[in-house]
Amino acid sequence: MSTGEHMEKKINLTLKVWRQNGPDRIGTFETYPAKGISKDMSFLEMMDVVNEQLILDGHDPISFDHDCREGICGMCGAVVNGRPHGPLPGTTLCQLHMRSFDDGDTVVIEPFRSRAFKLIKDLVVDRSSLDKIIQAGGYVSVNTGGVPDANAIPIPQENAELAMDAAQCIGCGACVAACPNASAMLFVSAKVSQLALLPQGRPEAAKRVLSMVTEMDHQEFGNCSNERECEAECPKQISIVNIARLNREYLKAGFFSNEK
Repeated sequence: MSTGEHMEKKINLTLKVWRQNGPDRIGTFETYPAKGISKDMSFLEMMDVVNEQLILDGHDPISFDHDCREGICGMCGAVVNGRPHGPLPGTTLCQLHMRSFDDGDTVVIEPFRSRAFKLIKDLVVDRSSLDKIIQAGGYVSVNTGGVPDANAIPIPQENAELAMDAAQCIGCGACVAACPNASAMLFVSAKVSQLALLPQGRPEAAKRVLSMVTEMDHQEFGNCSNERECEAECPKQISIVNIARLNREYLKAGFFSNEK
């Protein structure tokens, strides 16, 4: 090989993919070969290659969620070899690269499983239940007008950093898929913490936490039992410290608030 010449490393895999043609249909694992996969590909690019071959062979392609493919939107998500978003910590499925796998590996791919996440097709689930929790209270109500100076509302740096850490949550649902109780408390706690730590979020703090927790229960998510799988599998590494803050906010709101 001449100087500067790059030999691309390619691998062959066996995929066992969950196929289900709708929420009321019976699903099963189907086996597909993934041949000549570049280790520089992302996991979703590998899925694209497999789907192209399925289409050429006259078969229905595998349905999976994706959008920005930059680890920002929270759309992508599947359980890979038993772990939401795959084997790497702090990584979304679209950021997972095939260099994490070896030639000859068998890769099992299935959807996020939760009563609150109704399956649509194959690896695609309906995560609108998370959106309904946000609609219940994950916002602030402020009067519009001129933009205030950046230093008009003093915020301690520690609080600002903690709020930004919580705000990293992209609502992908990996915490729900990882939790043995299918709890959404890491997600809800991140959204509550993001606003509860800032002065702009305090006026509606009690109403927010009561409304969001009520909606979480209404959507049939389970409760937290402090297993910490959510924290381990979160692609944005949201801390369960936020769940403790959520519990405190909820108890304070229940005892001292007039909100129903």
